[in-house]
Amino acid sequence: MEHIEHPTDGYSKKRVASHKENKHSQSAAVLSIATIPLIMTLGNSMLIPVLPVIENQLGITNLQSSLIITVYSVVPILLIPIAGYLSDRLGRKMVMIPSLIISGIGGLLAGWASWKMSNPYYMILIGRILQGVGASGAFPIVLPLVGDMFRQEEEVSATLGVIETSNTLGKVLSPILGSLLAGWIWFMPFFSFPLFCLVSIVLLLIFVKNPKRETENKESIHEFIQIVKEIFQKESRWLYAIFAIGIILMFVLFGFQFYLSSILEDQFHTGGIMKGFLLAIPLAALCFASYITGKYIKGNKKTMKWTTTIGLAVTAISLCLVLISDQLWYILGVFVICGIGIGAGLPCMDAMITSSIEKEERGTITSMYSSMRFAGVAAGPPVSSILMKNSEFVMFFLLAFLCLVAAAFSMKAIEPNF
Repeated sequence: MEHIEHPTDGYSKKRVASHKENKHSQSAAVLSIATIPLIMTLGNSMLIPVLPVIENQLGITNLQSSLIITVYSVVPILLIPIAGYLSDRLGRKMVMIPSLIISGIGGLLAGWASWKMSNPYYMILIGRILQGVGASGAFPIVLPLVGDMFRQEEEVSATLGVIETSNTLGKVLSPILGSLLAGWIWFMPFFSFPLFCLVSIVLLLIFVKNPKRETENKESIHEFIQIVKEIFQKESRWLYAIFAIGIILMFVLFGFQFYLSSILEDQFHTGGIMKGFLLAIPLAALCFASYITGKYIKGNKKTMKWTTTIGLAVTAISLCLVLISDQLWYILGVFVICGIGIGAGLPCMDAMITSSIEKEERGTITSMYSSMRFAGVAAGPPVSSILMKNSEFVMFFLLAFLCLVAAAFSMKAIEPNF
């Protein structure tokens, strides 16, 4: 019997082909967007294992070297909300691409100063400030862009899991890549950053389209500020809790990274690529936990709440156990558990804040959240540097206590039905 092709068959095939094409296009866009947190993380974390080398090359103190990390993170605290506001009005790509260009210029300046100047420290700081200006309008805009691209909360949370995994993958690669580049020429990590930014810019231009805006944002700045005030008045309980948890998670993460980098060099006399691999172990655990959590939570806010609470409690307990033994593999094992706890919490915070704010104000609110995270990044290394000189016990007690405070915020202030 001859096959009779119905008129609808061709239409169905076209629909399937179109659906596959859209999926492929969407996947390419997500991967392109994911390069931004990867690159922005490389721009900061790549320098952590290199700090002792920079100290020796420039003749600076431990605290001065920690400021090279801190200035990159302080500037975004002030500028991220402005970038979020502009992205809500001008479009996400219109803010992200110029920001990546500025960040690349900052890396070039820091690298050039290290290469050509006899006393480059302050020029390096200026270059790092420029990198921070660029970071203000790059990574924080990723969260609202993902919220714009997807309508289903399950899709948003899964994609944010990929984004947070990319962020943590940057932290895993950073110590290895930083050690490799610095082993070649100590200031090469600065010069590598503009190349990474260029790759991200090209991918954004090719694969990412600005989502169509359902409404135009025409209100004045005064009216917009009033709307944001109303959001915080209405949603203050859970919003402030998420902000506080974001600060604490990043403070703890960068605090223990700085500590581990320092003791590997000073106590265990480990440097170069081996140091990079050892630093990457707890960060790989964090990366894996972020990816699994993004897949697991599926847009369920109750699951997000308890995953975050348990993750923070696990992190607090692990931090209390650090000083029981001074064996390297024991310390690394404890930090692996710590990384898993932090990795479980970060995607939940991203998903909750992104899926719970209306699109018109999403860029601003999520950017404020990112600003709080940068505050934790900025404070972690210098506070750890100061506390390490006085009492490691006090340092880890403080980190553990803060995690317990964050767990209490998650348990008491975040309601699954918000």
